Amino acid sequence: MRFAGWYMKIAGGGAAIGACMELFMIHTGFYEQVTMLESEKRAWESSPEAQAMREAMNPWHKRDEKDK
Repeated sequence: MRFAGWYMKIAGGGAAIGACMELFMIHTGFYEQVTMLESEKRAWESSPEAQAMREAMNPWHKRDEKDK
């Protein structure tokens, strides 16, 4: 435990940097923006256009379903 003080300084510095990053993201509205983008993405993925795109990207999907 010769370098315990050094490790404690590194751990404290890392925790302080992490806390500053979290505060920055909270104050800039990062989480609200990400939540909005994720909900838009999920809404689009469940739309008929997205389903048609998925089917167009895999022309063998009906063949795979018949084999099963």
